[in-house]
Amino acid sequence: MNRAALLLFVLAPVLVSAQDWYPKHNFSIGAGLARPRGDIGGALGDAPALNIGYGYRFHPNFQADIGFDTAFGAAGVNDYLYTGIGYQRIRDYQFFVPMGGRAIIPIGRLMISGGGGGAYLRYSEHLRQPSDYYRVDCPVCTSRSGWGYYGLVNVSAFLDRGRHFRAGVTGKMYRAHTEGESLGALPAIRTKDRWLVIGGEFGFSF
Repeated sequence: MNRAALLLFVLAPVLVSAQDWYPKHNFSIGAGLARPRGDIGGALGDAPALNIGYGYRFHPNFQADIGFDTAFGAAGVNDYLYTGIGYQRIRDYQFFVPMGGRAIIPIGRLMISGGGGGAYLRYSEHLRQPSDYYRVDCPVCTSRSGWGYYGLVNVSAFLDRGRHFRAGVTGKMYRAHTEGESLGALPAIRTKDRWLVIGGEFGFSF
């Protein structure tokens, strides 16, 4: 076998794959559980989480990603602030903004992917607002934030022959340093944070 034939033999699966149609725009929404680890493991607890994401699949095997994950009440904050219109509740939220990409192995309707990138993390207390038209300041609400990175693995499957609707499971590991004010039992020091966020998701692609 000469070199040209050998090269064609090696590249044939890639060339065939590149000619297949695949959806370039991929939206997802999901729910699951966020588990804190590292320095924050003793101060924060497991919390329900929601996520939304968008991926631009510029190649059958590669996709650029951006998303937004949020966890509810990991610090256990449940306080009240008296305002001019009564007591308003204060709760804590954890926000994660992953920005990166992934490699994809398509197997029929099944997709297995893994990747990672940079991430911004912010934990903050928020006052329950009395209405959408009237906002109340919260001088006692605290926050902390920082930058880091994340990694992910995903298994999903298209539910229809046209490859528009899909369902799957995603696991993300966040690693970052955050600093700022105290939040619940988390002191006002720089911490090395670890989060495992895992859950199911439903997606739409075109």
